[in-house]
Parts: sequence; C-alpha cells; structure tokens
Amino acid sequence: MNFKSYIFIGIISFNISFAENKLDILSYNIHGFKTKKIAKKVDEIITHSLGWDITDFGLGDFKKTGICIFTIRNGSPENLKLGKGKLYAEKVFFLYKNQEVPLHYHWIKVEDVINRAGGAVGVQLYNSTKDDGLDSTIISASIDGEKIDIEAGKEFFLKSGESITLMPGVYHRFWCPDENVLVGEVSLVNDDRNDNKFYEPVGRFPKIDEDEEPIHLLCNEYLNFIDG
Repeated sequence: MNFKSYIFIGIISFNISFAENKLDILSYNIHGFKTKKIAKKVDEIITHSLGWDITDFGLGDFKKTGICIFTIRNGSPENLKLGKGKLYAEKVFFLYKNQEVPLHYHWIKVEDVINRAGGAVGVQLYNSTKDDGLDSTIISASIDGEKIDIEAGKEFFLKSGESITLMPGVYHRFWCPDENVLVGEVSLVNDDRNDNKFYEPVGRFPKIDEDEEPIHLLCNEYLNFIDG
C-alpha cells in the first residue's frame, strides 16, 4: 500500500474515532483557494500549518512508525519573539495499535500530552546531553499536575484521561501498545520545521508522488497548490 492510501485511511480512522467519542473535527477548506489573491483569506491556515499532518517520518513503514495529526490552533515563532498574539497551539493525533512516534525533543516547545480516548499511550523519556545524546539522569516530569521522578529510558503508560507535561530538551517517544488511541496536545507555538531534534535521522514530513489531484491536502503541501 502506498503512502497516499495511508493518508486516506488515516483520515477516515481519525474521523471514526472522533465520531465514536462524540467529537467534531474542524474542516479547513484549502481546495477552494488556488490563487495567491484568494489564499490571503486563509493565510493563517497556510502559514501556521493548520489542518492535516500525516507522516511516516520518511521511513516508509507508516503502520510501524507514523502519526496522523490534525492541528486545530497554532501561533507563529514571531509571536513568541514578540511575546504577544497566539503563543499557543492545539493538536489532536491518532495512533494505530503498534504504531510509534520516534524519539525526539524540542528546543523551545513545552507541551501537555493528554490521552483522550482509546487504549494506553506508551511513553519513554530521556534528558538530552549537550551533544544531543541520551542522558542517564532522572527526568523530573509532571503527570496530571503531580511532580514525578522518572528513570531514564523507563517505559510507562498513560491511561485514558491521563496526561504528562514535557519540557524542552527532554527526549520523548510515544507508541500505542494495545488498541488505537486518540491523543490531545496543548503547547507553546508548534514549529515542526525548526523545533524538532530526532535522535535518529528521520524526515519530519513525507515525500509524496502526486500522480493525481489530492482529495485532502497536508499542511506542508498548501503552497504547492496555490497558483499565480
């Protein structure tokens, strides 16, 4: 199955999960804005990367390593520099059983990850070293507002309704051990192009061969489909 098929299936699975949990998903309509003049009306959607973000991290095995994200709100790095405007972001992401997000950290972003519905979310943490290695020191984390010390590399699980706060410089890996899961993320501004450090080299956004008009655009594709 090619990656475009996984995009389609991922979006369907995502929407089914939302429906099962009596939630509604936004519908950012980009297809109707194919010229720069009209696209100015949805500049926030385009420049802040709102909407669908589905990736296999360039590894070619989406069922094993991948994620299906919908970004609901997001500010900009410029907002953070100025200290005003939208300084926050909100995402919802869907993980299939046995699927994982590889080990990475952020230089700037603080994020709360919340298990919204479904199975458990597996979590593994490490402090980063100055040369971006894995430190063996204890991680000071906050789970549901309670300060907890966690051993480096120890695997633990967030049940439905539980959450964890992740600070900059803390490597984190997520996976879904038993059944599909719907996860929320609330954070500082999200900048996936400049604020991700993966422990193993991967590609944050997928490479897609467009041999026909796409049904759904991913957030990293918007500018490719604006003419003029």
